[in-house]
Amino acid sequence: MYKKDFEIRWSDIDANGHLANSAYTNFMSHTRMGFFIDYGFSMETLSKFGVGPVVFYEHTYYYKESFIGKPITVSLELSGLSEDGMFFKFEHNFYNDQGEHLASSDMLGAWIDLKTRKLTTLPEALLKLSEAFPRTKNFKRLTKADTRIEGKVPKNLS
Repeated sequence: MYKKDFEIRWSDIDANGHLANSAYTNFMSHTRMGFFIDYGFSMETLSKFGVGPVVFYEHTYYYKESFIGKPITVSLELSGLSEDGMFFKFEHNFYNDQGEHLASSDMLGAWIDLKTRKLTTLPEALLKLSEAFPRTKNFKRLTKADTRIEGKVPKNLS
């Protein structure tokens, strides 16, 4: 399990005085980028391969409030990956300094080719590195169908 520690700042709270939902998103993003760097997916490396991560969705479930000045820990584990590495799914969990579970979130993402702006498979060297990612107990091999499992599809305005 990968973990990153934070302290809740003034800019992280909402009108109710607790951690804002947008702060959860920011902490998860920061955790993912730290994770990618620590596992060999630095910005320099991604640029070399011409790929970048994109988020399809984040589903967050809130259990307990957290407040300004309090430390929190955000964890990350890989809960799904397609055979070619194109699609990935992370599970994030939030804990306070007492180890109490504050929230959890499932995040589904993919890799895009930064020139064509289209989804792409993960380059072989990076796919190999992804084998070292910490995984959840319920890890799953993802397929393209898993990206539409909720039944949501684009609907343009007429």
